[in-house]
Amino acid sequence: MNDKRVPGEGWPHTDEIARWTDRYFVKTKETVQRFGDRRVTYAVFMRRPVIFTPRLMVEWLDGVAEARETAFEIQQNFAEGDWVGAGEPLVYVTGSFYHLVDLETLYLQKLGAACVAAYNAFTMCVDLPGVAFLAMDARHCAGTEMEELMAYAAAVGSQAAKAQAGAKGFIGNANDATAHYFGRDAGLGTMPHALVGYAGSTIRAAEMYAETFPDQGMIVLVDYFGREVTDALGVCRRFPDMAADGRLGVRVDTHGGRFVEGLGPAESYAVLERHVPLAVRRYRSETELRYLTGTGVSAAAIFHMRDRLDEAGFDRVEIVASSGFNVEKCKVMADVGAPIDVIGTGSYLPDTWAETYATADIVAYDGVPSVKAGREFLLRRK
Repeated sequence: MNDKRVPGEGWPHTDEIARWTDRYFVKTKETVQRFGDRRVTYAVFMRRPVIFTPRLMVEWLDGVAEARETAFEIQQNFAEGDWVGAGEPLVYVTGSFYHLVDLETLYLQKLGAACVAAYNAFTMCVDLPGVAFLAMDARHCAGTEMEELMAYAAAVGSQAAKAQAGAKGFIGNANDATAHYFGRDAGLGTMPHALVGYAGSTIRAAEMYAETFPDQGMIVLVDYFGREVTDALGVCRRFPDMAADGRLGVRVDTHGGRFVEGLGPAESYAVLERHVPLAVRRYRSETELRYLTGTGVSAAAIFHMRDRLDEAGFDRVEIVASSGFNVEKCKVMADVGAPIDVIGTGSYLPDTWAETYATADIVAYDGVPSVKAGREFLLRRK
């Protein structure tokens, strides 16, 4: 990962910490100031398996320590990108109780959600090792700080999947500010639905884009008018050289309220019967069947689009799939071998926010082990 962050630049800045941390930590800080400081060790852990994604938390702690003219000893118990089991101490942080006590609220925010998002990104990439992923989560984030956390998380999960499974992983994201986590100077993407609506037709939107960015390849959204196949083929015929050179792709982002052009329930089952005849028989849940044959961007829709493109001689045109590609949907697509080249996803963001809660407990005062009852598993092992 190419990281351009400056250590310690993260929010909140040191003069804002007291306003943003939990009040009882501020009161404890004042109490410690009155009765005397002690050297403490915190253990930080999570209650579910995760991919270890500590860097933004550690950078912030280092920056605060520097600003306060103190030092924190941060023992990372795993390497970035490692799988960590539920309840295992991720990090031990040792230092002045006075300087550490008011930081807990804020450094936990920078760890938990990122670790879970990295786990989800890792899982998706491992399930579909031959598919490239594009991080499109920004619009679903609660502000720019979360946007950075999630981009970093996707990059860490992706790197772990590349190392462990030879996956293509995440090739980039959709904005410039966090593109450096993916080794890029700028975000990736060509056009939103708004440009297609502005142009009045899918082909005209493609023409406008090609004229504005003549030296770039192009991914064209084809679902705006509900004519995914017709418009995909129309764009390919309008730009045959790009199609033949592999510089053209079509993005299918059909929402769950309708089927892709040319499909319905019966037609979707027929498509799967031709390509993966046992697929439907293996699935029992309603959600899994919807991913296979339902509305929106189903496995049947992907096979259908690939068939139509290949039949027309556009076998080098890529299919980019988006719309609800979470961990479960990716597993289904992987199982049936849906011919997807790239997945645009923001659905690696944690679904259950309670699972993202990181917890910190003091496990030693002045080097003497001490932890609240029931958390003895956090103590350092000798």
